[in-house]
Amino acid sequence: MSQEFFSEIPKPKEFEVLTKRIQQFCEKHADTPRIVLVTSGGTTVPLEKNTVRFIDNFSIGTRGSSSCEYFLSQPCTAVVFLHRVNSLRPFTRHFTNTNFFELLVPGDDGQIMVSQEHFPKVKKNLERWSLCQKDGSLLEVPFTSLSDYLWMLRVCCEAFKPLGSKVIIYLAAAVSDFYIPNYEMAEHKLQSSEGAPDIQLKMVPKMLKPLVRDWVPDAFVASFKLETDDEILIKKAKKALEIYHHELVIANLLQTRKERVVFVSNDAEEIIQVSQEEREAGTEIEAKIVDRLIALHQSFVEK
Repeated sequence: MSQEFFSEIPKPKEFEVLTKRIQQFCEKHADTPRIVLVTSGGTTVPLEKNTVRFIDNFSIGTRGSSSCEYFLSQPCTAVVFLHRVNSLRPFTRHFTNTNFFELLVPGDDGQIMVSQEHFPKVKKNLERWSLCQKDGSLLEVPFTSLSDYLWMLRVCCEAFKPLGSKVIIYLAAAVSDFYIPNYEMAEHKLQSSEGAPDIQLKMVPKMLKPLVRDWVPDAFVASFKLETDDEILIKKAKKALEIYHHELVIANLLQTRKERVVFVSNDAEEIIQVSQEEREAGTEIEAKIVDRLIALHQSFVEK
């Protein structure tokens, strides 16, 4: 991904502020044994500079936000959570399907309290979130568009580079394959009175190659491969390893992604799955993914 490409896409509005926060976070955790970058949610592709219309995808950040929680539950671990604005976030994700007012009840003295039904879950997640705020182990960095994401991904990786092999890059975001260069984008809202727009999308250069080779060459990099056809899933995962030379592809089918994934490395294929009984008991597959990934990373560091 060349500098020429980055010249075609705008920087995020708060680029300098976010960059400083990321650099300060890395400085603070220079001695923390494990640093993780989790990317989460989907990127938009704006059709205008003053954006009204855009291309989007279905990702709401379920895997990234839940994985972030499980990384934070590991000892001696700090996480940068690079997430789509308004997508699911760690700890608050447990309440997204709940009407806010259903969580609350008015007290006799005029105070507002959490309802007895929801109190245990609210207390548990509030305590976990508060601990992350107290020890500074979580930094949340927002993005909306594809260009926001790519700029901040590069900033995060370049800040992580001096931290070497203790870094895990966990690429769970759903990133667009196409974009419109800034110089070809309409300034204002496309007018329907002018008929259907003639828009030519360009392919986004694959960011894994410079990420692995230049941005964080010593990090443990795990990418995801999502397909709908079981017959090509593993083949495409192996092809990605061959091209980009990173450590792991987590392969999953759209239809079964919440129950089963396959860890594909240069040495092995390993199935990670949760049973129906485990799911009914509240076990999420991301808990098993993170546990296994931590073990693989430990071996990676020891080598």
